[in-house]
Amino acid sequence: MARKGAKSRRRITGLRSKTTKARTGVGRKRPLRTQLEQQLEVSRRDLGVAREHLAQAMEQQTATADVLNVISQSPSELQLVLDKIVEIAAHLCRAGYSFIWRLDDGIFRLAAINNVEAAFAKFAREHPHRPNPGTVAGRSVLERRAVHIPDVLRDAGYDWLEGQKIGSYRTLLGVPLLREGVPLGAFVLMRNTVRPFTENQIELVTNFANQAVIAIENTRLLNELRQRTDDLSEALEQQTATSEVLRVISSSPGELEPVFQAMLANATRICEAKFGVLFRYDGDGAFHAAASLGVTGSYGEFLRQRASFRPEAGAPLYRLLQTRELVHAADETVGPAVKYGGARSLIAVPMRKEKELIGAFVIYRTEVRPFTDKQIELVTNFAAQALIAIENTRLLNELRESLQQQTATADVLKVISRSTFDLHTVLDTLVASAAKLCEADVAAIWRPKGDVYQYVAGYSHSREYDEYMRDHPVAPGRGTVFGRTLIAGRPVQVPDVAADPEYTLNEAQRRSGFHTVLGVPLLREGTPIGVVSLARRTVQPFTDKQIELVTTFADQAVIAIENTRLLSELRESLQQQTATSEVLQVISSSPGELEPVFEAMLANAVRLCEAKFGSLYLYEGDAFRITAMHNAPPAYEEVRRREPVMDSAHPAFQALLGRLAKTKEIVHIADLLAVPGTERGALVRFAGARTLVAVPMLKEGKLIGAIVIYRQEMRPFSDKQIELVRSFANQAVIAIDNTRLLNELRESLQQQTATAEVLKVISSSPGELGPVFETMLANAVQICGAKFGVMSLREGDAFRVSATHGAPPAFVEQRRQEPLIRPTPGHNLERMVRTKEVVHVPDILADPESATHTCQVRRRESSCERPAAKGWRSNWLNRDFPTRGGTIQWQADRAGQKFRGPSGHCHREHAAAQRAAGIAGAADRDVGGVACHFPLAGRGRTRVPGHVG
Repeated sequence: MARKGAKSRRRITGLRSKTTKARTGVGRKRPLRTQLEQQLEVSRRDLGVAREHLAQAMEQQTATADVLNVISQSPSELQLVLDKIVEIAAHLCRAGYSFIWRLDDGIFRLAAINNVEAAFAKFAREHPHRPNPGTVAGRSVLERRAVHIPDVLRDAGYDWLEGQKIGSYRTLLGVPLLREGVPLGAFVLMRNTVRPFTENQIELVTNFANQAVIAIENTRLLNELRQRTDDLSEALEQQTATSEVLRVISSSPGELEPVFQAMLANATRICEAKFGVLFRYDGDGAFHAAASLGVTGSYGEFLRQRASFRPEAGAPLYRLLQTRELVHAADETVGPAVKYGGARSLIAVPMRKEKELIGAFVIYRTEVRPFTDKQIELVTNFAAQALIAIENTRLLNELRESLQQQTATADVLKVISRSTFDLHTVLDTLVASAAKLCEADVAAIWRPKGDVYQYVAGYSHSREYDEYMRDHPVAPGRGTVFGRTLIAGRPVQVPDVAADPEYTLNEAQRRSGFHTVLGVPLLREGTPIGVVSLARRTVQPFTDKQIELVTTFADQAVIAIENTRLLSELRESLQQQTATSEVLQVISSSPGELEPVFEAMLANAVRLCEAKFGSLYLYEGDAFRITAMHNAPPAYEEVRRREPVMDSAHPAFQALLGRLAKTKEIVHIADLLAVPGTERGALVRFAGARTLVAVPMLKEGKLIGAIVIYRQEMRPFSDKQIELVRSFANQAVIAIDNTRLLNELRESLQQQTATAEVLKVISSSPGELGPVFETMLANAVQICGAKFGVMSLREGDAFRVSATHGAPPAFVEQRRQEPLIRPTPGHNLERMVRTKEVVHVPDILADPESATHTCQVRRRESSCERPAAKGWRSNWLNRDFPTRGGTIQWQADRAGQKFRGPSGHCHREHAAAQRAAGIAGAADRDVGGVACHFPLAGRGRTRVPGHVG
């Protein structure tokens, strides 16, 4: 405007100069008055021009001020500013039409018009075009300058002729809208006649174009600022909503309902939705509503009634299920939300964990109004938060469950450690923990007992049920859940036993009222040793995690059972070792004595095997002699004292000990009353015995005896108990053999001592037989356990008594009076001389060859001792050894007890006699060949260790 004012002043000055020159020239030719009038007229004209220019300048300034005022008052209303600019520009430039074209992605689109007919305006709006030299707008943008076409019909390059025909314009002016050299659009003015625009007008339109660029830029910057502000506000709102959700999550750990409600509330509020639902996917194409907000009554009733449903084909959830992608419906027509809730626009966002569908987050509008991208992004964010909340809750619940399981496990282990041998307490604790953690109403543990399974532990059952099940053990089979579990060897679940046609444990089901039953086997190295069962009184199957948890408890039960078994075995082993130690201690403290050893064995066998009493028999010939008893009832003990021997004549021999002697195997009788021939025997009548086990005592396959233990109730002995008695039987055999060896060692030592004494006498009494024979007789009598001894020397056909030891006075006197013995045929001495072998008479009264002679001799011996009345029975042992002068003869006599000789009965006594006779023969040779006879005689009964007389 300042430049315009300067031009106007120059123009006026020029006019004045011209006027002065003219006035001077005219002054010469015309009169002064005329010149002055002319100058005045020129001045008037110049003044009018100046006034016109001033008015134009003022109008332009006013228009510019109006545009700036509109820009300042409506900074964000670009359309208002552009409309004002085209209006003022058309008015000031005396244009018929005015346009502003905006470049949008390189295409001209109509942004503002003024005074344009409707048809032309419609054509312009419907024909956006790219910048090209064929239009004035395109040419100005391409050339980055104002383009003036005085007559479009005469411009060869102009080709927007259809528009020219509709708009009927001729003169065009196009000015580019440039921001830092970048075109934003074009300002176009049109005239219907050929009337070019002036420089001033072109300059004025250029100025308006710059103002339009300023308005466009201001609006852009303001919109960007507002957008940023809106974005920040929206982000703050979202962060606030997220913070609220996180606060709910933190204040309700493990609870999803309040979290879902908070998410739905924020999503519907921020996204301007009417209501929302969070669905969880149940698998197999089914969903259920986990949370809802703002749903109408009918749609809410639908969700409550349809706990789990499959969406109909074409519905939003169906499409989401098929694609696993977000569903945005501007106007939905299918689905229960439309039918019952009046939904029109909706967003359904899938909640996915990797490729697994977890659920869907859905918000609805009841009017057709699509959601924006940011709103969709927001709902997607809430869906992701819901998925995180679900996962966190799952992890937290798993952590809680794990902690509960660990606590329960610790409790079970604590009970196991405190109740080492109390398996019942351990199983009760274990089954209670399993039931509580798995939300079962009742639980039980079954253990095998023979061919059936026994109810051994229970939880939350009634006393009536417990008593019924303990009184009714069940055989395994498909009629019970635990039977199927045993058959399968894995967990078995029946959702409803009342509806199972194979289930037969109906009385138990009626008493307890359970429906869903789970059975888990107790497996030890793959072999079932029991079953733990959990049940619910409603039809509600156990989950896989609960089944896995029960399996863990089943493993703990197996550990407890196995620990108890091992500890029991260890305790039994310790008891056995202690008992063995006690027996060995008795053996070591009583060398050569069997009675205390047998008593200790029986005591330990009875105690460890939980028997009532026990007996030990030694096998003699074809009969058993009772040798020791422990804790036997007095009446039975008296019977056995009177009848110590059991042979084939005994009523119970064949059923008990006779069977053992025949088979040399263990005899185990569970019930004596069931064995023919024993129900009236002494064991039943006097001892009350019902169950027994008899174990043979064997040495290299030869029967030595038997150990028998008894119970007064019908309760069979276990394999371990029988094995323990077998161990005691083996120890008894060892003890017997050790005692025999010890006694032989003692006797051998005695014999060696006796021989040494005899040799000592011989060496100290050379040429004297009396002391030698006396010493020999003394040792022989002692070693052989005889009563007295006699040595006779042979003189021709007779024998002279040369020495005696321990003989009764009457016998000594009789021999003194009759020193010569002339044996008659059948006499033992006569037999010895005739056979030149040892003569052994077990019972002289039973020997027909010598009974008469012996009885006659004994009747003459001593009237005071009355041998015949006292039942003397002589046992003779005769042996002669050839010498230079004849034969040395030994004779031994014992009442009613055999001297066991070379046939295998007792070599020790023969050997002792032979050694004495040999020494006597040596002494005989030393004194000149005297034949001698050496009888040994005794009376009474003598017990030989290891032999029952």
